[in-house]
Amino acid sequence: MTIQEIQEEIKDEFSMFDEENWDERYQYVIDLGKTLPLIDEKYKVEENIIKGCQSKVWLHGEQNDGKIVFTADSDAILTKGIIAILIRTFSNQTPSDILDSDTKFIDEIGLKEHLSPTRANGLVSMIKQIKMYALAFNAKN
Repeated sequence: MTIQEIQEEIKDEFSMFDEENWDERYQYVIDLGKTLPLIDEKYKVEENIIKGCQSKVWLHGEQNDGKIVFTADSDAILTKGIIAILIRTFSNQTPSDILDSDTKFIDEIGLKEHLSPTRANGLVSMIKQIKMYALAFNAKN
C-alpha cells in the first residue's frame, strides 16, 4: 500500500467515531499501541530516544530492499499508540516516498488538536525523526 492509501484507511477508521467523543478515539489510539511490533531491546538506547517527547519514545529504522522498516516503543500508552499510527503509515516505504509525503491526515483525524501541547510537540518530533531516517537512507542510496 502507498502512504496515501494507508492515511486514507486511518482516516476511515477514525471517522467511525463520534467527533465529539474523544474518549473512544483515545481508547482506539491506545489499542493501536498494543498492536505495535516489539522493538528489539538492543535498540532501546539513548541515541534512539526521540528528543522533544514528554515520555520516552524509541525509534529505530533500517533499510530492507530499498524500503525503511521502523520499530518503536514508548513508556506511555497513548504515545505508543501515536507512534504506532506513524509506523503503520511510514514503515515499509521508500525513503523518497516518506520524504515526499505529507502528514495532513493527522490534522484531518483531529489528533493533534486533542493532544496536550507537550504531546503535540512530541508528535512533531516523531514525524521529524522518521523524516530524518528517510533523509539519511536517501543520501546513502
